[in-house]
Amino acid sequence: METWRILHTNDLHSHFEHFPKIGRYLKKAQADTSVDEVYTFDAGDFMDRSHPLTDATEGQANIKLMNGFKYTALTIGNNEGISNPHWVLEHLFDHADFPTILANLREEDETMPKWAVGHKILTTKKNTRIALIGLTAAYPMTYGPNHWHVKMLGSTMDKELEKIDGKYDVLILLTHVGLKMDRWLAKNYPQIDLIVGGHSHDLLAHGEKVDHTWITQTGKWGNYVGDIHVELEDHHVTKIVPNTVSTASMPEEPGDEAVIQGYYEKGKEMLSERKVADLPEKFEDDKVAAVQASLDATADFAKTDLAILSSGLFLTPFKSGVLTQFDLQNALPHPMHVVRSTLKGSDLWRLVMEIEKNRHYLDHFHLQGMSFRGKIFGQMYYKGIKVDMRKRIVYVNGREIDPEKDYQLACLDHYVLVPFFPTLAIVGENEFLFPQFLREVVGEYLAKKYPLSRDVK
Repeated sequence: METWRILHTNDLHSHFEHFPKIGRYLKKAQADTSVDEVYTFDAGDFMDRSHPLTDATEGQANIKLMNGFKYTALTIGNNEGISNPHWVLEHLFDHADFPTILANLREEDETMPKWAVGHKILTTKKNTRIALIGLTAAYPMTYGPNHWHVKMLGSTMDKELEKIDGKYDVLILLTHVGLKMDRWLAKNYPQIDLIVGGHSHDLLAHGEKVDHTWITQTGKWGNYVGDIHVELEDHHVTKIVPNTVSTASMPEEPGDEAVIQGYYEKGKEMLSERKVADLPEKFEDDKVAAVQASLDATADFAKTDLAILSSGLFLTPFKSGVLTQFDLQNALPHPMHVVRSTLKGSDLWRLVMEIEKNRHYLDHFHLQGMSFRGKIFGQMYYKGIKVDMRKRIVYVNGREIDPEKDYQLACLDHYVLVPFFPTLAIVGENEFLFPQFLREVVGEYLAKKYPLSRDVK
């Protein structure tokens, strides 16, 4: 008989407030001598640039901290793959002490990224061969503009399984594809023994078994750590017992708060040193001024006359005087990208009607997910568009909309994803503009319009 202990995390999203407890739990568990092997995996979205330290270090602080967690291997999530510019991801793992397993991502020339392998074979002390395959969410609309080729899950699995045929006894997947797709993988690839998953933020307190395959997820943000017991006979799995442990139940130590606050303060210090613009008095505590300037910024970036943004994106107003990268990150923490959408006039009219129909509902609507890091959706604002709802007439740059004319509108990938404005997703010709985030687009615009004086550079 052979026994393993598999520890796992997913969707940590730079929630460093849990890292001291998680680190101690993993260290103690990794020293467990009651089992033959202990493995530690992460299923992606370990970083989130809404935290100042992650943003300031482009994820290198996360890598350093995760080296201390002694991961056996991990895969990446969309926050690593899409929220980072191509060149940042290329170097994200330069100092990692663990391998990155990722079978379904390629460079534009179809070569494997130098920082990843499609699969890895581990051999236990008792000569059981474990095959690890890593998969991330296949989003071609956003990976493509970021100069990556992401591959579909089925074709990827077929190719990887062919490569490892006869070379493994146990098959474990590290996936950042969500519970629905994990279930699909389990049903279609019965040779999978265990899926360590993430992406959909599901908490499977004791796992979920689909046919022969166990699926595990620990929710989000490091609120739980996965702890799985595995038994084998003659190199084959006979028993898998998934479990999760609440981070809140783990003991706290006196220095934890200082360490956690130190992560934030270090990131704040680094970003605050990077000055962006010198804003006039009108920006002082005026969120509408921030929205209007950001509408101009997104339109300028997308080379359009028209733009839409929602006030809930702005967690704080801008301020007058010197604006730093920390101020921008604090105001606009969301990992969102600008989209240039081309719509026929009749479709743009319909989009405006959708916005107006939902306006009062969205003003106080609590929103989670879809790259949003705020609390409420807020009010929608237009650039270049006016609407007379009494007559149901939409004006573009002062003229009544032409139903047959093509119009280009600057918006966000967020608005394509949320269900409130289906016209954008259904009929919009949407071009995702990479690599800058919304806050970087706004910062570059403000730097040009309100440049720093030599005294404050």
